[in-house]
Amino acid sequence: MYSAGLTDRLVDLMATESRILPYIDIPIQHASDRMLERMRRPERQQTIRDRVDQLREAMPDLAIRTTTIVGFPGEDDEDFRILCDFVTEIAFERLGVFVYSAQEGTRAAELRDDVPDDVKRVRQEELMELARCVSEDRLSRFVGRDTAVLVDRLAGPDEEEATHVGRVQWQADDVDGVTYVRRAGRMEPGGFAPVRITEIQDYDFIAEIAP
Repeated sequence: MYSAGLTDRLVDLMATESRILPYIDIPIQHASDRMLERMRRPERQQTIRDRVDQLREAMPDLAIRTTTIVGFPGEDDEDFRILCDFVTEIAFERLGVFVYSAQEGTRAAELRDDVPDDVKRVRQEELMELARCVSEDRLSRFVGRDTAVLVDRLAGPDEEEATHVGRVQWQADDVDGVTYVRRAGRMEPGGFAPVRITEIQDYDFIAEIAP
């Protein structure tokens, strides 16, 4: 959901409708106003900041996923530092980092790809490591929380001493971490079970059946 489409009415609906999970993906792409303009994005850093503040005020338990692009034509060290500082400030629960590559037929493909590939990779690795630390710190607030887990499958023999693997409401399928459920009885994949989150390991949760 791009921030321009997040109307006050939609935010209110998300905050009050129990059938809507407290999770949203807002692809910001960058945080440097100069780069956002080059990308032809309608948002600017302050616009994104204001929207995130509104969402979190309405939904304190909300998990926000975003995606960013490093190495877009014209991105310099200062633009990248602005992006890193913004990621640290906003503390997104989930963040994906993509390296820019020209796509045929896009306006960006007309720009000179002037960021060396090795610089792109270094920036990607640095931002991913930053995002991992930020995400772990941000998600730690859910430790001790009782919630429901959607059971995906039985755990393998080497999976964190778990009996089952699933996802809670702050984890999207495939792109986020998983929840390892320990010391659970037989649970069928596709069903829900009440759990208490006991630990966080990077992007994953460790949980036990709620008492």
